[in-house]
Amino acid sequence: MIKEKNILIAVGGTGGHVLPGINLADHLKNMKFQVQISTDKRGYKYLEQFKSFKISILPSSPLNSGSIKLIFFSSFLIFYSILRSIVFLILNRPKIIFGMGGYASFPICIAAYILRIKFIIYENNLIIGKANKILLPFSNRILVSKKELEGIPKKYSNKVFEIGNIINKEIIFFSNKADDSTIQKLNILVLGGSQAAKIFAEILPNIFKQCIISGVNLKIYQQCMPSQNEYLKNFYKKMNIEYEIFNFSTNLIKYFSKVNLAITRSGSSMLAELTNVQIPFVSVPLPTSKDNHQLKNAFYYQRKDLSFLVEEKDLNKKLYSLIKEIYHNRSLLDKITINQSQFSDKNVYENISKILNEILDEKN
Repeated sequence: MIKEKNILIAVGGTGGHVLPGINLADHLKNMKFQVQISTDKRGYKYLEQFKSFKISILPSSPLNSGSIKLIFFSSFLIFYSILRSIVFLILNRPKIIFGMGGYASFPICIAAYILRIKFIIYENNLIIGKANKILLPFSNRILVSKKELEGIPKKYSNKVFEIGNIINKEIIFFSNKADDSTIQKLNILVLGGSQAAKIFAEILPNIFKQCIISGVNLKIYQQCMPSQNEYLKNFYKKMNIEYEIFNFSTNLIKYFSKVNLAITRSGSSMLAELTNVQIPFVSVPLPTSKDNHQLKNAFYYQRKDLSFLVEEKDLNKKLYSLIKEIYHNRSLLDKITINQSQFSDKNVYENISKILNEILDEKN
C-alpha cells in the first residue's frame, strides 16, 4: 500500500479539466492519500457538490494577446496568482502536485517548481494545451491519455507516459448496458456539457422533428440549460416525441443503459466515457475549442471507427440523413460497438499508482 502523503490536484476552469481531477482525487483518497484540490472561480462551480475534499479557490488568468494594456494586465494577474500560490504551498506543503491542464493549474505548478515541489501534468487531449506546454520543461512527468499526442518536443519524450483516460471507475467497469438487438427505436442521449447545451437545444429539436415525420422511431434524453427546460418540453410534446430532459450532471450512468446512440461535444473525457460503455456516438466538435483540439479528438475516434463525426456547421445538412441511415441500417451501430469493445481504460489507475510510487521513491 502507498504510504499516506499529502497531494494537491490543481484543476482548470472547465468540466474537461475538473472532472478528471475529481476522478483522480477519489482514487487517491481510496489509496490513503490526503487530497486537496485547487481551482479558480470558474472551476469551483463544478466542485461545490464534492464536500469530502478540501477545495481552495485561487486567482488565475489566461495569458491574453492583443493590446499592450491587455497583455500587461493579464501578465500582472498571472504574477499575482503565482505569488498567492507560493504562499498557499508554503502553508500546505503537499508532497506532489497534479496539474490537470488549463490556465488555473498554471500558477500552482510554477510555484511548485520555485519551491522544489515535484509536480506531474496530465493531458487528455490529442494536442498539448498551452499551459501544459509551458510547464513541460519543469514537470517531473507528463501523463497522457493517448500516445498520439501532438506538440511535445522530442527532447521531453522521456517524460511522457501513456496511462489512459482518467474517467470514473464506475464507467470503466460499467456492464449494465441494455441489449437493444430487438429494439426498433433509436434512444438518443444528447450531451451538451458545459459549453454546448444551449446550441444543441436550439438546433437538434428541428432535426428530430424531421426524423419523426420521415418515420424514424426515437426517444430523446437531452441535457440542456435550466432556462431551456420549458421550451424543449413544449416542443417535444407538440411533436409527440418521447423525451426526458435533464440539466448538467456529473452522473450520467443512469442514462447509459437506456440509450443506443449519443450526440455529444468532442471533449476527450466524454468521448472516452462513451467508448468505455460501448455507446456509439455522433461527435460534434466545439468550433471555438483552443487549437481546434475537439476536432482532433473527433477525427481520432472517427478514424478508429469508434464514432461518427458531424461538424457543427453541417448539423442541419448532415445529421438528419445520418440518423435516418442508422435507423434503417443497425449494422452501422453494431460495427462501432464491436470496435469500442476493444478499448478500455481499466488500467489507468494502476498506471497512476505505479508512477506515483516511482516518484515517491526518487531521491530529491
